[in-house]
Amino acid sequence: MTAVFVYGTLRTGGANWRAHLAPDVGRPAVTEAAFTMRSLGRFPVVEAGGVTAIAGEVFDVSDETLASLDRLEGHPGWYERIEIEVRCAGEVSRAWIYLMPPGTHGESPVLPSGDWQRRE
Repeated sequence: MTAVFVYGTLRTGGANWRAHLAPDVGRPAVTEAAFTMRSLGRFPVVEAGGVTAIAGEVFDVSDETLASLDRLEGHPGWYERIEIEVRCAGEVSRAWIYLMPPGTHGESPVLPSGDWQRRE
């Protein structure tokens, strides 16, 4: 199993969660304050660099599900999947996250909360 940190429509209850991760429920997690979240309207993107901790969930997925997520996220052509540290249930662990290359959507609104579900 592979740990994946999700922060947008793949979070529990989101549109892409239903198609790719349900019925599993993610474990609440947060990144270090080193990212920027932007809204593209229907979904967010996260870039490395910044001062925001990103709220999301960690799922343990099979190789088959990871490949499905890579296709959904357009890895490596659209998003880049990298491994980062996240805090989950008070413990630090490593998980994959899908990041947008910095500056790709610099005109899109920043979500300073780092929480797509709050949209602020």
